[in-house]
Amino acid sequence: MTLRFGYGTNGFAGHRLDDALGVLADLGYDGVALTLDHPHLDPFAPDLAARTDDVRRRLAAYGLAVVIETGARYVMDPWRKHEPTLVSDVGRERRVDYLCRAIRVAADLGAEAVSFWSGTVPEGAGPHQAWERLTSGVEQVLAEAQRRDVRCAFEPEPGMFVDTLAGVAELRRRLGDPEHLTVTVDVGHCVCNEPAPPQDRIRDVGSSLGNVQIDDMRPGVHEHLEFGDGDVDLPATLRALCDVGYQGLVSVELPRHSHAAPAVAARSLEALRTAQATALAAEVTG
Repeated sequence: MTLRFGYGTNGFAGHRLDDALGVLADLGYDGVALTLDHPHLDPFAPDLAARTDDVRRRLAAYGLAVVIETGARYVMDPWRKHEPTLVSDVGRERRVDYLCRAIRVAADLGAEAVSFWSGTVPEGAGPHQAWERLTSGVEQVLAEAQRRDVRCAFEPEPGMFVDTLAGVAELRRRLGDPEHLTVTVDVGHCVCNEPAPPQDRIRDVGSSLGNVQIDDMRPGVHEHLEFGDGDVDLPATLRALCDVGYQGLVSVELPRHSHAAPAVAARSLEALRTAQATALAAEVTG
């Protein structure tokens, strides 16, 4: 089994979206993780349906698959990063609206998943209140996903209310293990914030895995690094993805590398292909 590799458009913030798609297609990527943000398919700008259709045609022309990411930093509030969220004191309905827009875009693009996260709990709000807010918001998002038959994938994010894969499992349990809610694994986050290495956590998630972001990272430090600069065992991680039968995109997540995006994307794809060849060779000899 071979994997399909993508690259996050949040790592191409200095490029027009069509230029970024062209670079990634020329490099040989199989798809993109498209963050809906003001530089790239702004979900709040006019004529969203027409602009989405144009992106759909460009993706088809380049032969690129797509997943939708929703980690835009300032698309809703120019002063506060990521706000409002699903656990904010006020404005949670705006986050739900953003996510529902993302689901409609995903349906129109034929995207493989929509990935999102919880947000950071405000000071003064306890866990009980945070769980109530989160489950209520996710239920609304899933209702839209079910209507559009779009897969959602929930990502644990270091520093947020749901920060580990165990937290995602608890969310799914509280919601009754809904069909349209799967899990996003960010490989670097596993090194940073999980009790076991990425390859083990991927096997733990198993068939619930709906989206993969990949990067390097060091224990306890939430900094997305290029491959080789952290502690990720890339061949072992890719082997685990094959072992669980994951068929979605494996998308490089380097949101702070836009200053050198084409070169970083090229190095990343080379590292992934080399690691995959190593993993496949180990399987044959093993």
